[in-house]
Amino acid sequence: MDYKKARSYIDEAHRFGGEIGLGPIKRFLEYLGNPQDDLQFIHIAGTNGKGSVGAYLASVLKEAGYRVGRFVSPTLYEYRERIQINGEYISEEDFGLMMDDILAAMEKMKEDGQAMPSPFEIETALSFLYYREKKCDLVLLECGMGGALDATNVIRNTQLAVITSISMDHMEYLGDTIGEIARQKAGIIKPGATVVTCLQQPEAAAVISKVCREGRNLLAVGKSVDAKVLESDLEHLTFCYGDRTLTIHLAGAHQVENAVLALTGICALIDRGYDISEEQIKEGFAKAVWNGRFTILKKDPYFIIDGAHNPDAAVKLKTSIKMYFSGKRLIFLMGVLKDKQYDAIASILAPMADEVIVMETPDNPRALPAEELAKTVKKYNTNVQISEDLEDAVRKGFDAAGKEDVIIAFGSLSFAGDITRIVS
Repeated sequence: MDYKKARSYIDEAHRFGGEIGLGPIKRFLEYLGNPQDDLQFIHIAGTNGKGSVGAYLASVLKEAGYRVGRFVSPTLYEYRERIQINGEYISEEDFGLMMDDILAAMEKMKEDGQAMPSPFEIETALSFLYYREKKCDLVLLECGMGGALDATNVIRNTQLAVITSISMDHMEYLGDTIGEIARQKAGIIKPGATVVTCLQQPEAAAVISKVCREGRNLLAVGKSVDAKVLESDLEHLTFCYGDRTLTIHLAGAHQVENAVLALTGICALIDRGYDISEEQIKEGFAKAVWNGRFTILKKDPYFIIDGAHNPDAAVKLKTSIKMYFSGKRLIFLMGVLKDKQYDAIASILAPMADEVIVMETPDNPRALPAEELAKTVKKYNTNVQISEDLEDAVRKGFDAAGKEDVIIAFGSLSFAGDITRIVS
């Protein structure tokens, strides 16, 4: 199938699906021959940090010579980014070929009176077909949302279940407490898998520990408080953890936590028999790249983009700003989705700024109107401008900033790609 037609077909599949649970994708994958059963997985769930942790793991495994598939959600710059092997996005040709199998299965399902899959279920199934076709050694599989009921949780062969930092987000789907959300995230834990997590809030930690005890899963906890930062600037960060000293090039105060969690995962893989040398660990961490998370797009003035879209991520962004730009004049560009905790995000970050330029996330039915966001931000910072669109917001940001000032765009991952193209 032609790539553009395949994309259009998936987009139109929004009219399908809607059934909560794993039943729909299980039925769909049966029609496709259950390709996921021929793969080995590292399954990643959590509120924040999934992408960065995945980037470190994928980079080290690639350095060690493994063929590593990676399923990313959400994507920032390119649709095909969500399905990649060793950093290479699926080609348009391969995407079309996989869609031929998808369409054949859906046609048979239709004949049998089965409900059609949703876009995310189609993308997940297509990735399984692709990774099996390309004979991946491991697949790093990110949950779309939650864990227990996420379409990715149809897998069986989980080597590692990685649970990143858990905080309040998607409460309408996952629960109103940290414990309820943690139970959803811990739903990815499968029999025989090693579970790797970071230092969590006590309620979340208790849930994860309980699930591991009941399932007799080995649990390894990366303790970033035991890491010692040796050098740090916007270009690199060198830290010591245990008997290892590693350098990473992803900026942000929170990256030590993500790197320690990923290192804990690598050690767990070594314990499971994966062949990874000390030099490959060092090189893999040094080469890891993950854009859209405290990413520098321009200098003089600095223009930073960060995906902070919930209160926990906002706190981490605030910490990074203080770490790198203490005493600097700050101009914020902020856009959010209306189902996010935008008042809490604004209360954490808006007081730091000399000026806040608000914008509406484009082409998204969940976008919060700029006027409504402005009303919220004004509770915490009265110097607020409303922009017409992303280009106008960027232009206003540069107009307001001197060469020594700092512009930071945040609030949603959905516009990160567009902002990057505009600034670049």
